[in-house]
Amino acid sequence: MFAAAVASAQPALCIPKHLPAAPKGRLIVIGAGKASAEMARVVENHWPGPLEGLVVTRYGYGAECRRIEIIEAAHPVPDENSAAAARAILRRVSGLSADDLVLCLISGGGSALLCLPGEGLTLADKQAVNRTLLASGAPIGEMNILRRHLSGIKGGRLAAACHPARLLTLLISDVPGDGLTDIASGPTVADPTTCADALDIARRYGIELPPAARHLLESGGGETVKPGDFRLAGHAARIIAAPRMALLAAAEIARAAGVTPLILGDRIEGEARDVGKVMAAMALSCAAHAEPARPPCVLLSGGETTVTVRGDGRGGRNVEFLLSLAIALNGAPGIHALAGDTDGVDGAEEVAGAYAAPDTLARAFALGIHPRDALARNDAHAFFGRLGNQVVTGPTRTNVNDFRAILVT
Repeated sequence: MFAAAVASAQPALCIPKHLPAAPKGRLIVIGAGKASAEMARVVENHWPGPLEGLVVTRYGYGAECRRIEIIEAAHPVPDENSAAAARAILRRVSGLSADDLVLCLISGGGSALLCLPGEGLTLADKQAVNRTLLASGAPIGEMNILRRHLSGIKGGRLAAACHPARLLTLLISDVPGDGLTDIASGPTVADPTTCADALDIARRYGIELPPAARHLLESGGGETVKPGDFRLAGHAARIIAAPRMALLAAAEIARAAGVTPLILGDRIEGEARDVGKVMAAMALSCAAHAEPARPPCVLLSGGETTVTVRGDGRGGRNVEFLLSLAIALNGAPGIHALAGDTDGVDGAEEVAGAYAAPDTLARAFALGIHPRDALARNDAHAFFGRLGNQVVTGPTRTNVNDFRAILVT
């Protein structure tokens, strides 16, 4: 089911049918995200005429392109390559005419990969804010509000820079609800949120802002491009792959195996360990009472949970969810689960996720591993690694966020 979810969102399936008609002038391809290089490769393979461009992706996620330059940069904390790529992309779209077309390829991860500090900020300032945000437990939508207002390219600024050329953005969504402003922090779409909203988020989550960042927000200098801005007129954006598509693909695999799929939702948020407890209760209810589904069944869900970092372990939201789920199930027979990120990276680890079974806790105790201690330290990657139950895919070259499957046999 996990493999089917990943396969359903591959650019080779999603890109060709959304390619635009050839413009009178030039076609410039730009983009950012973990899937952007593969998206660019597919565009090259299906575009009959001349094109040029540049996209930025995560280290190890590049693809062979002949006419589109690929830059690899750091994720989830940006590095100098992230800033260099952002500057280069802005140069690519400057000086275009109304006859030209910019095709922008956006996928999850673009917030870090396309990083241009706002006026007065340094890359170190952006890195510091990013690290604090990642540990804060803030949901992705609120994280990205703050990111947009500290950026020199996100929050519609890239779209404005393309004017007067036409712009078409093709997006692979990795955010709950598929909000255009949240995918890679919305570089090519108008943003209705404000600097005041960003300051409020920093206050609520205790985000220590560098002085230059605080000044940018308090002065209003970080305001984004708003709806109705004339520079965005005629621009279009289309979501070509999204979390729900991945869950539907997984559900088809379940049905073919005689297992009833129950999709709980594609936009589930909240603390990963709390979501794990809730879904464990649902799985136990299925096993004991055939509610909300009769076994054999599988509970499928997507979205993006959060982790408030309290310990110094090797965590990740999917494995933290899974460890919490396993603890709550307490070895209940006939219940198996997998949780992983469809981009192949859960947190900062080169591991997609992990698998849990009825014997997971017993095997851990036999090795002298205490599950609750591992959870308290946010050390779920180490926990499942010791058990040999990690799911390692390598770069999947797509990203439709988290995938969770709980099989009740």
